[in-house]
Amino acid sequence: MTNQPDTHSMKLLDIPLMLRLKQNAIVLHSEMGLTNDARGQNTALLSSIVFPRGLYTLVAHADDQDVVGQFRYHADEVNAHIVYLAPTLQDDEDDTVWLHILDAMAQQAGKSGAQNLVAEVETSHRLFETMRSAGYAVYSRQVIWQHCAIEDEILISSVRVTPETNDDQIGIASLLGCTIPRILQTVMGPSADMDGLVYRKDGRIEAYIAYSEGKHGVYLIPYLHPDVLSDASDIITAAVCELERCRKVPIYVSVRGYQGWLENAMLDLGFTPWLEQAVMVKHLTAGIRQTTFSRVGLGASIKPKTVSTMRIMTIKDKKDTKQLHG
Repeated sequence: MTNQPDTHSMKLLDIPLMLRLKQNAIVLHSEMGLTNDARGQNTALLSSIVFPRGLYTLVAHADDQDVVGQFRYHADEVNAHIVYLAPTLQDDEDDTVWLHILDAMAQQAGKSGAQNLVAEVETSHRLFETMRSAGYAVYSRQVIWQHCAIEDEILISSVRVTPETNDDQIGIASLLGCTIPRILQTVMGPSADMDGLVYRKDGRIEAYIAYSEGKHGVYLIPYLHPDVLSDASDIITAAVCELERCRKVPIYVSVRGYQGWLENAMLDLGFTPWLEQAVMVKHLTAGIRQTTFSRVGLGASIKPKTVSTMRIMTIKDKKDTKQLHG
């Protein structure tokens, strides 16, 4: 007999269970997982219950199986992102309780205001098929390239990158708009918690390197205009030289499926392909539609027209919501 599943937000009484399960978690947020411990320290777990600060943790129980799931979402952003599920799903396990936790997280993310719930999962992992069953679609593939800390290596670049400023935001937005396929733009842009470096050529921003730094690594996402593809190696080298932490911890670069031409630059710089993932997305809402009225002519009938008010995150929103990497 199948027990009725119980799914709820994590409470103080659930902490011992969470501490036990999270030791065998699968991390689905590469930026957080490769720079810091995405599963959180014990003090952070307690803080996330009392003062959530953008982290939502849920627990599901069914048929003597327990699963903990956490996602990250900040107000005024379009996307929520699953941080981890624990324990990891084994190949021969019944995935029913994992389907329940995924459904519960989608409901909670939607109630919180997110339009999409995003996760990064290895295509060879059993969870990949479970997420497809839960209504997630593959938006893009990505390969995470790894390089050890550069330590005392002497890196020379013929170009220069500089930290982004508020005056750069229009140029960065324009660059992202022409480098990310339109259908992927609301999902594949840099997260609100990332800082960035810009490369200018002839007065225009032709490359943007988004990055996060943490205890365990530096995570980079490059966005390069097609006109500077031949400078890709130098631009990435310049970014690594600019970030002091690259001399102390491993460096990771995310190369999305539509950026396949960056692979040669990664090899030239001594990076090795480390992890292949699918960026999976579940749509939570189609946006809010409001009816407005316009007069079409004297004596003519007034016809309603529907206007979409779907929210899109702008670069300014990105800066206003930045909290974790001050």
